[in-house]
Amino acid sequence: MATMLELVLSLSVLMSMIFSSTAQSCKSYALSSNKTFRACNDLPYLNSYLHWNYDSSSNKLQIAYRHTGITSSRWVAWAINPTSTGMAGSQALVAYQQTDGTMRAYTSPISSYQTSLQEGKLSFDVSDLSATLANNEIIIFATIGLSNTSTTVNHVWQDGAVSGNATQVHATSGANVQSMGTLNLLSGESSSTGGNDRIRKRNIHGVLNAVSWGILMPIGAFIARYLKAFKSADPAWFYLHVGCQSIAYIVGVAGWGTGLKLGSESASIQYDAHRTIGIILFCLGTLQVFALLLRPKPDHKYRFYWNIYHHLVGYSVIILSIINIFKGFSILNPDKKWKNAYIGVIAALAFNAVWLEGYTWYLVVKRKRSEIAGKMPHGMNGSNGVNGFGARQHQGV
Repeated sequence: MATMLELVLSLSVLMSMIFSSTAQSCKSYALSSNKTFRACNDLPYLNSYLHWNYDSSSNKLQIAYRHTGITSSRWVAWAINPTSTGMAGSQALVAYQQTDGTMRAYTSPISSYQTSLQEGKLSFDVSDLSATLANNEIIIFATIGLSNTSTTVNHVWQDGAVSGNATQVHATSGANVQSMGTLNLLSGESSSTGGNDRIRKRNIHGVLNAVSWGILMPIGAFIARYLKAFKSADPAWFYLHVGCQSIAYIVGVAGWGTGLKLGSESASIQYDAHRTIGIILFCLGTLQVFALLLRPKPDHKYRFYWNIYHHLVGYSVIILSIINIFKGFSILNPDKKWKNAYIGVIAALAFNAVWLEGYTWYLVVKRKRSEIAGKMPHGMNGSNGVNGFGARQHQGV
């Protein structure tokens, strides 16, 4: 009897899990408002779903945007962007629960990525706007009068924190920067490649700059600093140094260019410190390249000053590069393993630099002593003759 009861309970749990997972599909979901929608789409990020009716003759779009797994301390938004695939320029429908327990639903035109979702009029008509919160799910209802005849729209959906009755800026990593795409209102076909494409560009930018400015540049300086202490490495160390720094500069310029492209595509996103350091690095790196063409010969009277300039600019580039890469990590916010891997590379270079610095000084001091000993006259202190000049003193009578 007990075994039968356990089996029944297990089946009940299994069935509830099946029904629960089934409910996550928009096609099997019944809205409690008794509103019916002919089309729906399971959005790929942020536990969101979109239901809609579209009348092509009147260009009217009736929507119900569902955002599940949400609490009363969060806001949600769904938007159409008439001009591009990103967030800036989106015309948003926003909803959250106020401190008195009532729901607030309003429209907000978004002009920048640091928006606080101020209320304002959209570029198209919106009517029947309302919102509900039940069972950790916010639903926004609205009827939209589309201003163009295209049946494909760019849409964005988002969530963020609420403090009091004020919306806060949403997260700038993970699903929150991927929740955008296109939607065909007639066929129901959707795509979220816009967000993924931007993330891919940001990752390419980060990888190029981390490898070039953040790894190859320090390795190139490492070669020049420590390999030239070994006579057997001359002149190979010079060509290795120039080759490593040249590759770093070329790859770094490519990374710098992708950063400019990303900035032009998102003019409203400002990372001033990261951008400024990047421009300084490009200028200093370019100066180093041209300085190589003007390098005086070793015995030239200006070579000493050129060396000071070359070392000062080179080490400045390395320090600024490492600082800017960590600023990039804070912007991209990738998995910790990538930041830890870079820290490991820099730590390994620093560790090797410490012991090689000591060993290099040992070789230099040893070599100096050998040179001094080689320049001393033979026979000093009477080592080769009594008087030190190879002649014996005359004996007195």
